Amino acid sequence: MQCTPEEIERKRRLAQERLSKKTKSPFSHCSAETNLNSPPKRTPLETCRSNTAKSPSSYTPYTNKYTPYGKPKPVLQFYGAKNVVTGTCSLISDTRFTVELSSYSAPCIDTFKTISSRFYDSKTKCWNFHLDDYPVFQQKVSSLQPDVVIGKLPAYVLACCRQEKSDFSNVDLSHIDPELHNILMPHQIDGVCFGIEKNGRCYIADEMGLGKTFQALAIANYYKTDWPLLIVTTSSMKNEWEATIHKYLPSVSIMQTQYMVSAKDYIGDSTILILSYDLMSRAIDKLLERQFKVIIMDESHMLKNFKTKCTKVATTLAKIATRVILLSGTPALSRPSELYTQLALLDEKFFGNFFEFSKRYCDGKSTNFGWDSTGKSNLAELEVILAKKFMIRRTKNDILKCLPNKQQEIVNLDVKLNQLSEEDRNSLKSLALLYNSKKAPCDKHAALLTFFAETSKIKIPSVCSFVLQALEIEKKFIVFGHHQRMLDAVEQIVCSKKKKYIRIDGKTTSIQRKYLVDKFQYNDDYVCAILSITAANAGITLTAAKLVIFAELHWNPSILSQAESRAHRIGQDGEVVIRYLLAPGTADDSIWPILQSKQKILKEAGLCKDSFDDLQITNQDLSAKKSVPESPKITSYFPPSDKKENGFESDDDFDKFVTHSEICDKPEDNNSDIFNDGFEEILGNHDITSGNSSPQVSFLDDGLDDILCNVELNI
Repeated sequence: MQCTPEEIERKRRLAQERLSKKTKSPFSHCSAETNLNSPPKRTPLETCRSNTAKSPSSYTPYTNKYTPYGKPKPVLQFYGAKNVVTGTCSLISDTRFTVELSSYSAPCIDTFKTISSRFYDSKTKCWNFHLDDYPVFQQKVSSLQPDVVIGKLPAYVLACCRQEKSDFSNVDLSHIDPELHNILMPHQIDGVCFGIEKNGRCYIADEMGLGKTFQALAIANYYKTDWPLLIVTTSSMKNEWEATIHKYLPSVSIMQTQYMVSAKDYIGDSTILILSYDLMSRAIDKLLERQFKVIIMDESHMLKNFKTKCTKVATTLAKIATRVILLSGTPALSRPSELYTQLALLDEKFFGNFFEFSKRYCDGKSTNFGWDSTGKSNLAELEVILAKKFMIRRTKNDILKCLPNKQQEIVNLDVKLNQLSEEDRNSLKSLALLYNSKKAPCDKHAALLTFFAETSKIKIPSVCSFVLQALEIEKKFIVFGHHQRMLDAVEQIVCSKKKKYIRIDGKTTSIQRKYLVDKFQYNDDYVCAILSITAANAGITLTAAKLVIFAELHWNPSILSQAESRAHRIGQDGEVVIRYLLAPGTADDSIWPILQSKQKILKEAGLCKDSFDDLQITNQDLSAKKSVPESPKITSYFPPSDKKENGFESDDDFDKFVTHSEICDKPEDNNSDIFNDGFEEILGNHDITSGNSSPQVSFLDDGLDDILCNVELNI
């Protein structure tokens, strides 16, 4: 049965009237007649559906005032989620904990006052209590929920604080070789006892120069029944470990001590194996097959990144080993997150996982770029946990009361000494503007690296002028630099004064390092040591120097502290002066505040005692400008690569030089003859003869002619 168009229109109107009565809202002021006469409003989705419908005239009415299937909005009550007071608990010492509230709460404060051990710190504006009252505190605070919610202390924190104080009097050290035991100082004996108490899984983090190597060997020697022993260190420290083992562990044969050179070496018969971190990651299969039960990780801060292959291999080896001893004078270089991978080598299950550790101690939070763990939080509690569970750390001020003082100074260089060209000045200004304009951390870091490299060029003449002043004092000193161009410039200025020096950088082998260090230490003719900050900040002793000059800075304050300790350590008999050469208007203005902020974080965690905040600031002595024959240009230290071997840019320059030079024909005038290399004068003073007729020694007679004359040739 087919309906006529009139019937279809009539049924449509009736259906629309019934629908309008059902969906009519009490807030609607429009009548049904108005809705019928006015065109209905449709959403884009309804428009799309109407276009795809079979009948072009079919559509669904829409009212904007009432949505029967819409999600109801939540009604906020007076005591809603925004009014809840939250708080966190954390340790401030091994006997007290503090509570930090998000906002003021009168009921919460009244509850705090009922606890006997309460104390209000006016500086931090927080309440703290004795740890013995923690169960009472939790019971009373729980009655304030849900208006007040205070987080609990982690279980591992409470368990760690309940441990009894260490008593080293019962530790028997008779198992250690007498040669090694007799040289141990009192603080080193305490470190050995601490490691034995922790069952050979400990972190010795004494400051540089306090003898961590002896303590590690003594702990490993105590557990000699668990050997073979694996020692992982840097490439430059291989000789130091070998020499110490051969000298103080005579019970170990020289044939049983092996240094692994390549991943193909046979290590099946080695009792003590020494290898570098790089080789450890490439020889994992052989190391797992050998089953090392005692492991020493020297400079363990190199394992700070859990993503590297080296750290993953070290974690695998630590799971198999029974004893793991970590050594580092700088456990964390910049931030607390660098500690987790090292602590996980000792006890993987203590913190749970990195997420829990970073959330508790690194102010971990989720951002648009992922999980951010570069911050800091609860550092006082972290210091307590480290001392109780993992680490023993002593400073030189605590142990070596008789060690001479260390004086740190900042020297503002006079950049006017450079006499920069207009091009150099514009380049420096543009790099500074580029660094300040960057917003993203990665872009800002890349711009600072470029700015830092350009700063080394700018500082070279002023640094060389300062080095000339140091040479006039005629006392041994150390110059640290970062870029090769800076080291080359300092070497050139020392050579010009005909002074003996040593230079250690990334190209120096381990054998050469020991030879050069001995030259500087025991030979008075060597007055200057030119060192790379990254290549020579650890593993060497240069106590013969009383002055340390930092021509350039480094990103990590711990690296600078390690470099300072090359001179300020056991064996130093005089005051050590540390001078940081900073150039105003360069990248030093940005790097120095970064160093100060990083050092402040490490100091709060108890990993650093030094401070860059209150250093004495002096200006460069301009009297040294007279000792410089000419004001050198920056380009003089960086000859272009296309320069010819004869030293002239082009043939025209060579012709111009010859034209303006006075070439004298007199042979005795050597200063005016540019072609006189002195060899003719040498030949003129010697008689060149053949045979043995002359009693004088012939200059070119090597004796070969006499041999040939006495040989009979049988043809």
